Amino acid sequence: MSILVVGSIGFDTVTTPHGKVEDALGGSATFFSAAASFFAPVKIVAVVGEDFAPSTLDFLRRAGADTEGVSVDKGQTFRWTGSYGAEMGDATTHATLLNVFQEFRPEIPHAYRGEPFVFLANIDPELQLRVLDQVEKPELVVCDTMDFWISGKRDALVELLKHVDVLVINETEAKTLAGESNPIRAAKAILPMGPSRVVVKLGEYGVMLIGEDKIYRLPAFPVEEVCDPTGAGDSFAGGFVGKLAQTRDLSFEGMHRALLAGAVCASFTVESFSMDRLKGIDRNAIDERCRDLEHIAGWTWSALAV
Repeated sequence: MSILVVGSIGFDTVTTPHGKVEDALGGSATFFSAAASFFAPVKIVAVVGEDFAPSTLDFLRRAGADTEGVSVDKGQTFRWTGSYGAEMGDATTHATLLNVFQEFRPEIPHAYRGEPFVFLANIDPELQLRVLDQVEKPELVVCDTMDFWISGKRDALVELLKHVDVLVINETEAKTLAGESNPIRAAKAILPMGPSRVVVKLGEYGVMLIGEDKIYRLPAFPVEEVCDPTGAGDSFAGGFVGKLAQTRDLSFEGMHRALLAGAVCASFTVESFSMDRLKGIDRNAIDERCRDLEHIAGWTWSALAV
């Protein structure tokens, strides 16, 4: 089953203790698609500027992604500049140039509207609602958000959550949205807002899946050296949703197993800048690391997980 993703494509200038890259390929839709494409075809809706070379996304096309929904508008492509300290915690943003993304109003091509899996990457919740108005009864809607929208567009976000099956959110965002200081209480407080499951990303401590009076926890894959955390959350979502699209197992246990794919995709992403590490691996590398993480977590589901 293929996946519709709506989000950003842009260029990142990132500084970490391991170096600096300028105008490296980034954006939520890009990281998501790079990871999800290991498991299922992806159809991308985004906007870029006239400065964006069409060949930049060739690696995604070779992986089976459909980029016909990526429009080219007059102006410059979205750009973000940020840096990370020695602890590789949250990024410090130095500049955000929305450029053509400022006027982005997603129009879903008719050929994309019947996709059974929809991922709403981190964009304005009003735009996420606009997407849902255009799609036709998807089997699964997963969305991401951020503190900026939780604080600045709360009403629209709360309305959006009524139409979402799974919310993927980090620990700080979950606490802010729910007004709780504990991530478990926060996730449980979000469930009545609409989603049947909440995935809480805990950074280096792993991820939790909460819903149906169940809590599943998976540790992060132990990475010896984190080069650049940019895009790790979107890569996690790509692996997670990609695996669900491949198996079509939307049970709680099926989602539990899909966490493996998400965690592994994120672990590869942080080992290099931009998409460099994801571009250099194949599905066998994903499966091998899934098996390793499965053993670390004490699971015995290899046949189903990979």
